[in-house]
Order: sequence, then structure tokens, then C-alpha cells
Amino acid sequence: MSIICELSDLQRLYHKRVPKMFQGYCESGSWTQQTLELNSSDFHRILFRQRVARDLEPRSLKTTMVGHDVKMPLALAPVGLLGMQHPDGEILAAQAAEEFGVPFTLSTMSICSIEAVAAKTTQPFWFQLYVQKDRAFTKKLIDRAKAVGCSALVVTLDLQMIGRRHADHRNGMTAPPKLTLPNIFDIARRPRWALGMLKTDNREFGNIQGCATGVDDMHDLMKWTASSFDPKLSWEDIRYFRDVWEGPLIIKGIMEVEDAKECVKLGADAIVVSNHGGRQLDGARSSISTLPEIVAAVGDQIDVWLDSGIRSGQDIIRAKALGAKGVMVGRPMVYGLGAMGKSGVAKMLDIFHQEAELTMAFIGHRDINNITREDIVFQHETFSNV
Repeated sequence: MSIICELSDLQRLYHKRVPKMFQGYCESGSWTQQTLELNSSDFHRILFRQRVARDLEPRSLKTTMVGHDVKMPLALAPVGLLGMQHPDGEILAAQAAEEFGVPFTLSTMSICSIEAVAAKTTQPFWFQLYVQKDRAFTKKLIDRAKAVGCSALVVTLDLQMIGRRHADHRNGMTAPPKLTLPNIFDIARRPRWALGMLKTDNREFGNIQGCATGVDDMHDLMKWTASSFDPKLSWEDIRYFRDVWEGPLIIKGIMEVEDAKECVKLGADAIVVSNHGGRQLDGARSSISTLPEIVAAVGDQIDVWLDSGIRSGQDIIRAKALGAKGVMVGRPMVYGLGAMGKSGVAKMLDIFHQEAELTMAFIGHRDINNITREDIVFQHETFSNV
């Protein structure tokens, strides 16, 4: 733990311990991966204004996200197959988030089920919903989330169909992995992962296996996954979810002002500016370059958060300066989890907290809620209209 100073340290350890198939699932974007790259690189064009001779004690990153008190304005994003990145991955990530004091979001496509995560945690977590063609099954997922006390529903809108992710096709990505000769050799080089998977019963998609129509084995499940998302999803469907879910409703996948305004009309509590980590529409703008115009349009009516491209605590400050009330992080969580399990997620959160707190101090603030556009400058034409 003492030699891990930044996210890249966890990433290197992750590469040693997790099978390449699941590394590819985590790290790849769609098609040419242009948007994946822009998500991170556009952050580097936002520079800080350094201030001195300020009183910097005490300092706090504490705030709220949809009414929840949080240690810093960060939630762990929904990521499918966490239980393939590390045995019982969703449970461990949820426990780390709970102990640290930030929200955890469980994906519809999790390995550990809603009920399995609830049984191993003491605080409510959020549930992320992919809308299925089978609306009875979709409603059942919502009912299950209610039954275990999930405190917010995150509806992802940018996965009506799956983007072309070449790495997954080249790797023949399945969960659990098929025992092909290349996979056997790869797994044999990662005994820690293999032994852990042998010890757990959570090796299939826990929210779906045995619950969704026509899904009886893993081969059928992978086929079902590719064809189950609803390409006819409409705003009227979102209105229905608002009606049936009594708690906070968060809508993820917003990249245009007109869509953000629809979320306000429907009574959502927060929106997440996100391009799905560059895994859907390649050639789309980065999330951070889209954020300011959405904040300007609806930021006084609804909480606006940012997802896609966050790689440090400094990025949290950058997003905050551009008007985001909070951020969601996916890949950094996966690096921590795959590298060291629960302690790795905790380490990632601690690194981000330290980086954000120090950066906040260097730009002259003690309270993250006081950060504004006046704390940054822009270096690239991407932000020429900001």
C-alpha cells in the first residue's frame, strides 16, 4: 500500500492480476477510441489559477448528492461485470464506498445480485437500470431494488444498442470466460484471480440469471444481453419510471441541452453528463467539454454531474469549477478493485480525496462548494465558447 501513490500505480497492478479479457472490457472504447481519448485529454486543457497567502485551515470536500451526505462529491459509477474483475467485486466495492462515505451504484449487468450486495452492506446503495424490451422484467428489477432499500435509481439512456467495442469481439468476452487455450494460459498466469473465482458462487450475472425470460445458461445469457436492450426507449418510458420510483431519480447519458431539458420536465433529481466512457458513439465530444453548456441551460433547475474521463482528484476540482455538483467514476474503481480488492477501491478513493483537497488548497479554497469558474483557465480551442 505504501508504494501506491497515484491511480497509475493501481492500474499497473491491475494489469498483472486481472485476465486480459476483462482488462479489455474495462479499458477499451468503441471503434477508433477517439472519444475515449478525448474524455481524458480534454481535462488536461483546463488549468488552475494558483493563489497564495490564504487561510487554508480547516478544509472540507463534504457536500451532498441527491440529498445524501458525502465525504467528497463522487459516486462510484455503475460498471458491469465487476465480479469478473475481482471475485465478489460488487460487494467489495460497495463495502469500500460505504466505509469511505460515498455512494456506490450497482449495475443491472452486475455479477453479484442486488440481494447479494444488500446482504453484505449496511447502508443503502444506488441501482442502475438498463431498460429492457421485456418491460415486465424491467419492472421486476425496480421492485427488487425497492425491496432491498436502494436509495436512488440511475436510469442509463445511452445504451439502447451496444457500441462496437473491438476488444470484446477479439477477446471473445464472456462471463465467466470460456476455457479456450489462450484463456487457460492467461488465467494460469493470474492464480490469485483464479483461486478467488473458485471460492465464490458469484460467477454469473446475478440480476438476470434465472430471472429473465429465456435465460437458462451463460451461453444463452450472452446472446440475450446483446439483443435485450430496447431501441425504442422514449421519454414516455422515463416518465413511467419517475412515477413508479418514489426516491431520487438520476438520468445518465446526457450530452445535449435538449435532452437535459427533457429530464427537467420529467422531474429527475439529477442528470449525469456522460458518453458512457467512450464506449458507445465514437467521435462524440468529451463529457467535460459538453458540461458547461448543459450547466448553463439547466444547472439552476437540476443537479448536473459528470461522468467519463475522471482520472484524478484534480479532475474532480476541474469538473466542479465548470459547474458539476458531483462526478461518477468507473475505470478508476475497476483499477483499484482488480488490483487489490476492497482495499484497492479504498486506496483509489483516498488518493482522489488527497489530490482534490490539495488542489483546492493551492487555488485558495477551504470548501469545495466555493470553487467556481474563476479558479480555472483554458488552454485549447475546445473551450473557446465556454
